[in-house]
Amino acid sequence: MKHQRGEGKIGCIVSLLVFGALAAAAYKAGPVYYGNSELVDACDFIASSAAKKPIETVEREVRDKAKELGIREAIVDRNAIRVSKAGEGEAGTCTITLRYKRVIDFYGVYQLTVETNKKISKPIFENIG
Repeated sequence: MKHQRGEGKIGCIVSLLVFGALAAAAYKAGPVYYGNSELVDACDFIASSAAKKPIETVEREVRDKAKELGIREAIVDRNAIRVSKAGEGEAGTCTITLRYKRVIDFYGVYQLTVETNKKISKPIFENIG
């Protein structure tokens, strides 16, 4: 009967430590990337439905969504969200520009800055029917 010496234990422990570190990093970074993606998707929808809304209302809707998602940087910085409408008559364009930075702190060991710089332009069609 052969006896095993346990050479695989060190490799198993190292693998568990690596996977644990990756899980801890994903726990910190996941919500930031998810929130940014959700805000961009919401802006796409808001810009599509901005036909008869004033610019102030559209901007408030975007800021409310950022607040709901916990994106403090987009709420505090007045230049983080810009809304503009262009075009006259039947059709025009609504453009929402998102420009802000979020810092992810990985347990005091490392800090990563995630920059969001998106421009969403959607055509506005009035009197379709």
